[in-house]
Amino acid sequence: MSSRTLSPALSVVLVTALATTFLIPCPATHRAGAGAGAEAGVGVGADAGARARAGAGATAPAAFARSAPAARPDGTTRPDDAARSARAPQPHEFTLPAKFALSTKFTLPAKFALSPKFTGRRYERLAPGVGLYEGTLAGRPGADHWTVTVRQDGAVLHGREAADGLARALRAAGFAPRSEDVRWPAGARQRGTVGVRVRVGTYGDQGRADDARTALKAAGFDAVSEWTGADGTPGTGTARVKVAVIDPRAYTGRLDAGYGAGVAGREKVSDLAARSDALLAVNAGFFVMEGKDGVPGAAAGIAAYGGRLQSAATNGRVAAVLRGDGLRPEFRRLRTELSVTAGGATEPVDGINRVPGKVRNCGGTGGDAPTERPLHDVTCTDPDEIVRFTPELGAATPAGPGVEAVLDADGRVRELRPRGGPVPAGGSVLAGTGAGERWLRAHAAPGSAVRLHERITDTDGRPVRLTGRDDIVNGGPQLVRDGKVAVDFASDGIEHPGDRSFGYSWGIKRNPRMVLGTDRAGRLLLLAAEGRRPGRSDGLGLTEAAALIRSLGATQAMNLDGGGSVGMAVDGRLITTPSDATGERPIGDALLLRR
Repeated sequence: MSSRTLSPALSVVLVTALATTFLIPCPATHRAGAGAGAEAGVGVGADAGARARAGAGATAPAAFARSAPAARPDGTTRPDDAARSARAPQPHEFTLPAKFALSTKFTLPAKFALSPKFTGRRYERLAPGVGLYEGTLAGRPGADHWTVTVRQDGAVLHGREAADGLARALRAAGFAPRSEDVRWPAGARQRGTVGVRVRVGTYGDQGRADDARTALKAAGFDAVSEWTGADGTPGTGTARVKVAVIDPRAYTGRLDAGYGAGVAGREKVSDLAARSDALLAVNAGFFVMEGKDGVPGAAAGIAAYGGRLQSAATNGRVAAVLRGDGLRPEFRRLRTELSVTAGGATEPVDGINRVPGKVRNCGGTGGDAPTERPLHDVTCTDPDEIVRFTPELGAATPAGPGVEAVLDADGRVRELRPRGGPVPAGGSVLAGTGAGERWLRAHAAPGSAVRLHERITDTDGRPVRLTGRDDIVNGGPQLVRDGKVAVDFASDGIEHPGDRSFGYSWGIKRNPRMVLGTDRAGRLLLLAAEGRRPGRSDGLGLTEAAALIRSLGATQAMNLDGGGSVGMAVDGRLITTPSDATGERPIGDALLLRR
């Protein structure tokens, strides 16, 4: 992949947007230099502004009018990239609407993290209407270090009284602890203090932190070595970011959701991209990773491909609906209503393509425990269920107690059998446990006719009807709504009742992120942030990701699966660095930008 420094026009957008979001000093005139400093991809900040003014001094229009001509990027390309990018005019994908940058309606919260530099800026034109931008955000030099966080009952955050007691015990054992308040970040719907973390020491390398952790363990304390760049504290940390921008007015391809050989199974983003000949691909929704939580690879939330529903909703959670060419996603909080009618009786169907009794991320129906609300990374349970399996499962249905009704393409019951077996082509299987098993035995006798019903609505009750060209991918939480950062840790199940640590570790701390958004001009944005690589890239907190994509023009955005699942591929080649020690993680489904 050839790379280029950003054009002066785009640099103006990034300088202004990042200055607004991350409190970066920015010259009032928004000058963007085209001299040596800009050519080298120098950091964006007060010093970068001075270097820019020393350059050619091209001044951007005050409101970034879309009609302004774009500058030409410089640099060389590989011969096979010549048709794509050589000496082409700077694409207009990233030009903001005329009144966006200065609109008082889009003021951001006073404090968001990260910092005064966006270095290593590069640009590549992948195709007409598709641009790829990348750069690094970094905090204050020397702000990050290693430390040891002391846990209690596995928790890294504590209430005030518990934290004080832990600190007293550490001092009595000869250690010098410090207590740090952790507050909900700006941009979150929640307010106040999340909890208190208790730490020991400040170290220049992980080895010394590990030595301190070993000493704490010997004294009877549970502790973990941590890199403070991942804390989410303003002015710290590093994030290597890639942003793909797709303009539906100029790009003639489409964006599809896709999976591997079957819904049950996992495959790497790069392999999915190569097999489908996708120009660009990224990981998409949450999925089941381990057999103890359900069918590995199956979606943990709503999923539909080619108009066919393959997984029920985590009710009330945000999802992206891709209609037609998929380039204009709708962000909606969805619910699914499923049922089966046989022998004059109707019974709810609890899910699609999952293990009966196991509801990953919760948000189901019919008495699930501990809750029917979304609860991320928790597997709720229900002993009395009916679950439908489709031919797209790509594997045998899960074995276990209960019964299965095997349906042909006309909805007629072929047989009742023990759980575990193939799904007939064109047909389906209904698996029942507990009360679900009893209902199937009473109403779905072999030879009887069965009707299946499914309905997708948003949380306002409006129906979501799909055609054969439509897809849905799950995710959450919603990050930007109607141009405003709006992260609700509770409604999307990131804040766990009675557990201070989960929302902090999963959402406030910096992690690898994948974000899908759209801007006012209808452009589609895919933002990937690498993370969990101390000293190179920590990632983004949820509110930081929201602020960043909003600063780049997004008026709607949602979080997709993150962590070790984050992957972006161009022409079948992975261009992000995986955070898993084993390398690129196989995932459940992907967004594929097809030619």
